[in-house]
Amino acid sequence: MSNTIHRFKQGDNYIVLDINSGGVHVVDKIVYDILGLLTPPLSADMPEALVKVLTEYPEEELRECYAEIYSLYMDKILFSTDEYRQYAEMSIKAPIKAMCLHVSHDCNLRCKYCFASTGDFGKGRKLMPVETGKKAIDFLLTHSGNRHNLELDFFGGEPLMNFKVVKQIVEYARSREAEYNKKFRFTITTNGLLLDDEKIEFINKEMSNVVLSIDGRKEVNDYFRVLPNGQGCYDMILPKYQKLVAGRGDKEYYVRGTFTNKNTDFANDVFALYEAGFDQISIEPVVGEGDEYALTEKDLSVVFKEYENLANRILENEKNGGKFNFFHFMIDLDQGPCAIKRLRGCGCGNDYVAITPDGDIYPCHQFVGMEEYKMGNIDEGTFNQEMKADFANCHVYSKPECRKCWAKFYCSGGCAANAYHASGSIRGIYEPGCELFKKRIECAIMIKAAEDAEKVKNGKPVYHKVKY
Repeated sequence: MSNTIHRFKQGDNYIVLDINSGGVHVVDKIVYDILGLLTPPLSADMPEALVKVLTEYPEEELRECYAEIYSLYMDKILFSTDEYRQYAEMSIKAPIKAMCLHVSHDCNLRCKYCFASTGDFGKGRKLMPVETGKKAIDFLLTHSGNRHNLELDFFGGEPLMNFKVVKQIVEYARSREAEYNKKFRFTITTNGLLLDDEKIEFINKEMSNVVLSIDGRKEVNDYFRVLPNGQGCYDMILPKYQKLVAGRGDKEYYVRGTFTNKNTDFANDVFALYEAGFDQISIEPVVGEGDEYALTEKDLSVVFKEYENLANRILENEKNGGKFNFFHFMIDLDQGPCAIKRLRGCGCGNDYVAITPDGDIYPCHQFVGMEEYKMGNIDEGTFNQEMKADFANCHVYSKPECRKCWAKFYCSGGCAANAYHASGSIRGIYEPGCELFKKRIECAIMIKAAEDAEKVKNGKPVYHKVKY
């Protein structure tokens, strides 16, 4: 079979993805079986071998189906060639457009799976001084080139432990927008413990997005997300989140949970959050290897089945009139991101950086504390341009495993930090993460296919093709 298409069956659906064009085809079993035996280039005449191999189908039907396949091939939406490698040459150093600002390397929770060493990233508990935050804003302004829209994420630890400084940084950034012809878009990630009316009002006014950490069911959340005394936090944070979301209007938010090898039935956590009143939901696999909660190869089959279970439950919920967004199943088959975004993903270390309370610069929050990936310091005025260029050239074509992967234009090479931790190189892969991602994409495509089938029933033919 050609490596330019990806075939998979999920439920009653036979689905074929044309890797390079992004064309998605829901096909009959006969077409599915034929495609499994073809390798481009195709000729107008059907290979006679198909008749000998696919003996369960009438010859006339085989020829009719092959003619349809050949038509799609000629239209360059099946077995299409890779026209996007050229864009990899554009993977050069770019202006910085986004920053993760670690205003707090301290946390009032002690989550059992925390990748950040319970908030201090292994470097000692501290809060960012306001002057460091202002210098970070200046750094972003002066390194953003002609970028008009800038993104700034308040992160930790728990950023609300340094709320006064958060407000001061927002005020300072706003005061400089006109001078630099920039527009800031703020996001904050919080565990919710310190939320009160004042903070909710400020967040809903100033933050374009807010990430609310909660792990789904009370029993799951309160096992993992605990106070220093071991007490769970679910009952403390849930009503605060509900109040914040109720006052948010049409501004973005999502509740974000983590699943581990201890709660591989995470579909129940997704629906627990939905039933609690949230319609923007993310439950993501734990980050890391080697600890007791990490997902390993032996967990994958169980997790795959759970993703399928979740996809089916989402479809059933939609049939009953319900609707929510599960972020790992959100996929745009019509437009999608631009070609360069598809090749190198989040921009870690190139157009995106993280700043610590000490003013140290790292490629992203998951590299914080790794001295070998310290890019500079805003107080010292240092910034490693060679490392920036190295990250700029980290894309799907610079990663041997990614080049041959059917999902490369969806994952964009995956997380550089996870790759480094797993392989010792930002151009390696984190294999369990890759397999999980590919399964999520299959589920997302299946959901779209099922939704479109309902539209077709209503006389609305649908075809999707990603446009780069």
